[in-house]
Amino acid sequence: MSSAQLKILVIGSGGREHALAWALAKSSKVGKVFVAPGNGGTATAGDKIENVAIGHNPSDFPALVDFAQTQEVDLVVPGPEQPLVDGVTDAFKKVGIPVFGPSAKAAYIEASKAFSKDFMKKHNIPTAAYGNFTDYEQARRFVQEASFDVVIKASGLAAGKGVLMPTSKEEALQALKSVMVDREFGSAGDEVVIEELLVGQEISVLAVSDGYTVVSFPAAQDHKRAYDGDAGPNTGGMGAYAPAPVATLQLMKSIHETVLQPSIDGMRRDGFPFVGCLFTGFMLTADGPKVLEYNCRFGDPETEVVLPLLDDSCDLAEVFLAAAEGRLDAVPLKFKDGYAATVVMASEGYPGSYPKGRTITFGSLAEGTQVFHAGTKRTDDTVVTSGGRVLTVTGVSDTLHDALNRAYASVKAVDFEGGFYRSDIGHRAIDYLKQQVAGQKSGLSYADAGVDIDAGNRLVDLIKPIVKATRRTGTDSDIGGFGGVFDLKATGYSDPVLVSATDGVGTKLKIAHEMKIHDTVGIDLVAMQVNDIIVQGAEPLFFLDYYACGHLDVEATRDFVKGVADGCLESGCALIGGETAEMPGLYSEGDYDVAGFAVGAVERTQILPRMDEISAGDVLVGLASSGVHSNGFSLVRKVVSRAGLDFHSPCPWKTASSSGADDVTVGKALLTPTRIYVKPLLPLIHKRLIKGMAHITGGGFTDNIPRVLPKNVGVDIDASTWELPAVFKWIKQAGGIAVEEMARTFNCGIGMVIVVASERVADVVDSLNASGETAAVIGSLVPFSGQEEERVVVRNTDSW
Repeated sequence: MSSAQLKILVIGSGGREHALAWALAKSSKVGKVFVAPGNGGTATAGDKIENVAIGHNPSDFPALVDFAQTQEVDLVVPGPEQPLVDGVTDAFKKVGIPVFGPSAKAAYIEASKAFSKDFMKKHNIPTAAYGNFTDYEQARRFVQEASFDVVIKASGLAAGKGVLMPTSKEEALQALKSVMVDREFGSAGDEVVIEELLVGQEISVLAVSDGYTVVSFPAAQDHKRAYDGDAGPNTGGMGAYAPAPVATLQLMKSIHETVLQPSIDGMRRDGFPFVGCLFTGFMLTADGPKVLEYNCRFGDPETEVVLPLLDDSCDLAEVFLAAAEGRLDAVPLKFKDGYAATVVMASEGYPGSYPKGRTITFGSLAEGTQVFHAGTKRTDDTVVTSGGRVLTVTGVSDTLHDALNRAYASVKAVDFEGGFYRSDIGHRAIDYLKQQVAGQKSGLSYADAGVDIDAGNRLVDLIKPIVKATRRTGTDSDIGGFGGVFDLKATGYSDPVLVSATDGVGTKLKIAHEMKIHDTVGIDLVAMQVNDIIVQGAEPLFFLDYYACGHLDVEATRDFVKGVADGCLESGCALIGGETAEMPGLYSEGDYDVAGFAVGAVERTQILPRMDEISAGDVLVGLASSGVHSNGFSLVRKVVSRAGLDFHSPCPWKTASSSGADDVTVGKALLTPTRIYVKPLLPLIHKRLIKGMAHITGGGFTDNIPRVLPKNVGVDIDASTWELPAVFKWIKQAGGIAVEEMARTFNCGIGMVIVVASERVADVVDSLNASGETAAVIGSLVPFSGQEEERVVVRNTDSW
């Protein structure tokens, strides 16, 4: 069959299916679009579109498959959620016919709201606080004890009507009873989701995916209430417009990076890759976009408003076929510059009971409009009403105002007895656009440039108690001023020398970004610097941090600062200040970088290393690391990729927090924070038991140990004196890394090396082990007069 003769089967009978058939039929490569069972609009849509008298219940699946095989259909596009949940995609795939739609397993993301909420929690998708319940009494107690207003959702499919939004505790309890006891939504209410009521503007994002790539349509906003002014009962939707003006480019980028791509990746990793249209509802809260729900198919009336926005050069049939065949990244999805607005014409009585069979007459339609049929059927040469939402009328233009005018002009050209529609579709968007114009006339603000000063102030309020917890002698650990103050005299030093260090966390941050775990890298930032300070014999006194981002995520930043404070507490220094820099355009949404500055003090007579005392015959004591620490992560990330894993994959090595490997992810294991050695080492420094120390960071053993040795002294390390930790064994094996490269890149299980006189080794090792460290003799110092690159010898590495 040539590409100009593609046959497509669309399953369904609503306005969504009419819009899909209309858009697919525009392709020059499509010869026929069958719609099963279709409606009055698809019955009169021209030669390319043809209705097929087959339903879409599970009992109809064999007939649909037989029809598709007989007609040599090239692609199937299911419309409604119920056949997808019932397994219509799986029925066609069994006979080798491509389907643009998820499997029954993937469609469960809509079929069970409880399942979808647990999925969001597992994959760190931002959403409302919630609880899932099958027991009425437990659910009732949850509502009574909740400190927030609640939304009650029947977990199963309820034809878009299973969401109740009570306005008081009493209403919430009554709503819960109606779902779980009175069975208002039947078996859909066997389990309920009770979640926090989110406040803000709501948008819907329809996205096409092949299980790997995900590409979104312009965001839409719809009107759920039946009557003007958002009054009356909830409906399936009385109108919509797109793109929603509140959905800025920056917001859509954030949604893609924090929700859409992680959702598609999460479904694939969990064993149910999603192919088709993922419809995600968002609430734009003060803390950013949060997911309200997932749907496993195109929405209605959102489909009728976004498909007319497709660019004339974009072939929807090619897009759907590419997604079904796993090559979506090779086909572009393009849109017009402009707006679309859709107005729903409904039968009197909707969303309750309504009459049927009323004749519809069509006058002259306005330019740039399209009428999609939903609840209609054709009888002889007449189209009559057959549903509650009868027609959706869409206008397209360069401005939203004109698109709405066009849609309403065509609405007035259509008539049927008892029909009604809302006359205020788009009012929120028009008001928003007016405010934007007024704001531009009155001048720009810092917020218009993407910098949220209020968010910065909220952050300061959140972290003040965290910072205060690090208070120590010499500071009050308060923040909010122009700089941090430390009183050195208050610390009791008689002849102090100040020692400073500055550092970042490096590419380990990329893992924190992806895993959305931010506190451990705060500990890393402190650890890398206080460990550098302690090796010079100094006690860390205070710390300042620097946090730079494109858009300030208050919660993520708070978690990071909490990690910094934890590191300061562990090392005994005070967090006395910092800087948070919001720089839109310089950093991608969700990315940030960090740096820190630490200062310590040491009595002049106790500065390390004591080069004049270090000599051949001294002993090396090694202190165990907690893992990779914060160096070598560019190579680690390369190894993970080479092994065919990502950071959400089950950890392939045994970790301290797991009995096996499948309960910890690669990313979580790698984010184990750097060990801080300050407190166990300070007493030994004060007793002059330590001659020198080397913090094993970038450069491994090879580059770090010589930094504290005289030129005529070398190092002999016996690798058999400790076991190479599992993470390093895996990195070495999966990356095919040579022993020499391991020794000069990673700490290989030893995070700190101490030079000790042979006669004091027992005292040092016993003291360290008693303090909770794992310390052991790992080698010795030897005479050296060779080439610099031969100065550190690591032998007995066979077990590595």
